[in-house]
Amino acid sequence: MLMSAEDSVVVVIDVQERLAPAIPELPSILKANELVLKTASELSVPILVTEQYPKGLGHTVEQLRDFYTEKNVFEKISFSSAGCAPFMSALKETGRRQVIVTGVEAHVCVQQTVLELLADRFDVFVVADAIGSRTNENRQLALDRMIRSGAEVVSSEMVMFEMLKKAGTPEFKKLSSLLKEND
Repeated sequence: MLMSAEDSVVVVIDVQERLAPAIPELPSILKANELVLKTASELSVPILVTEQYPKGLGHTVEQLRDFYTEKNVFEKISFSSAGCAPFMSALKETGRRQVIVTGVEAHVCVQQTVLELLADRFDVFVVADAIGSRTNENRQLALDRMIRSGAEVVSSEMVMFEMLKKAGTPEFKKLSSLLKEND
């Protein structure tokens, strides 16, 4: 099953100002998020963002804010984004069945969201290099559990190339140049 720009939605979970600094390898996680979000933006893939209790944890980190509109940000108190009715309504309104997930923390909000979306029969793709937890052990346990539960684990580059489908297009030229910037 390949990811498709026509049938996908990108969901960024809780990459927030006061939580992000506690995540090891944050710079590489943010770069991977940026690649996914730039790809989604270029290919008109909807982007939905959740924020866990922003009064306490702050808003999404500034580095990612240029890629989505404020109307696509959903405040939540449930760990799973699926527990936020406005988020689920917005997701279902897209009519798309593939959900590409990035964010933190992998073993809490990301995992719970992924498991509930799978139960709701969405095809879920977890972007491994774009998720994190405060400990690598928790991150790995979450990845293992999500895989066992039926999620596909992919990389940010896999998202980009699968959505592009072919070389030689203006979108390919623009997005592939981002890989050179990241080297």
